[in-house]
Amino acid sequence: MKTAIVYYSMSGNTAQTAEKIAAELGADLIRIDPVKEYPSKGIRKFIWGGKSAVMGDTPALQPYRFDGSYDRIIFGTPIWAGNFAPPIRTFIKENRDALEEKSISAFVCCAGGDTAKAFEKLRQYLEVNVLEAQLELVDPKDKPSPENDEKLKAFCKKLK
Repeated sequence: MKTAIVYYSMSGNTAQTAEKIAAELGADLIRIDPVKEYPSKGIRKFIWGGKSAVMGDTPALQPYRFDGSYDRIIFGTPIWAGNFAPPIRTFIKENRDALEEKSISAFVCCAGGDTAKAFEKLRQYLEVNVLEAQLELVDPKDKPSPENDEKLKAFCKKLK
């Protein structure tokens, strides 16, 4: 099954996870980045990113390559204010037709807390009934743990 991992990463946690999943599944990586970067430090990071996520912003993206020929799309995102990151929203909006009838999975990276709300918002925005697989990791780059490694293995095994 031809698989693409579409992800946005600010601090590197989501990027590292995307790379590990891609290596395990033989998937293509499609990194998306906004034209105007979000603040990455201090209180501005949380206020600006959280506001953008809550308001459903769709920031302009740097050019990326996605041809829609994939059978499966795996979305990777940090969680901001209980939501998926706005660049993912833009990608979905720009590629909605190409995402139809694809198998969709997702993984999220966060500092902790309930991730169910973010998965549900992503599922609803994608207009799919169910995500094939879901993975949530707590600070996988900054705080590696055997628990995160086991979750990642189980996620990949489900998709093989």
